Amino acid sequence: MTNLEKSTTLLKQAYAAFNARDMEGALSTMHADVEWPNGMEGGTVHGHEGVREYWTRQWGMINPHVGPVSFELDSSGSVVVGVHQVVRDLSGKILLDRMVQHVYSVKEGLIQSMTIRD
Repeated sequence: MTNLEKSTTLLKQAYAAFNARDMEGALSTMHADVEWPNGMEGGTVHGHEGVREYWTRQWGMINPHVGPVSFELDSSGSVVVGVHQVVRDLSGKILLDRMVQHVYSVKEGLIQSMTIRD
C-alpha cells in the first residue's frame, strides 16, 4: 500500500467520523499535538482538547458536512483533498455549498496538521 493509499484510508475515516459527529473516532486519527484550522473564527487550535472545544462550539451553531471527492499528493508530500462542503444552520437551511481543498500533513500514520484552501 502506498503512502497516498494509507493516508486516503486514514482521511476517509476522519471525514466519516466528523460527519457522524463521532468526536473520539475523529480525534483517534490525529496526533495528540495536532494543529487544526479554526474555519469559523480564524487562526488555529492545537491538540485534541483544542479540536474538541472548537468542534463542540461549531456543532452547537451550525451543521457542517464535508465530503472528500479527490485525494492527491502535492510536491511537498502533503495530501490535498478536494472537499464538497455543505454548511447548514441548525434548522437545515443551506448557508454554504462549495468546493474547497483541505491540505494535510500526515506523520506516523496520524494527521499532524490541516489547512484550508478556498
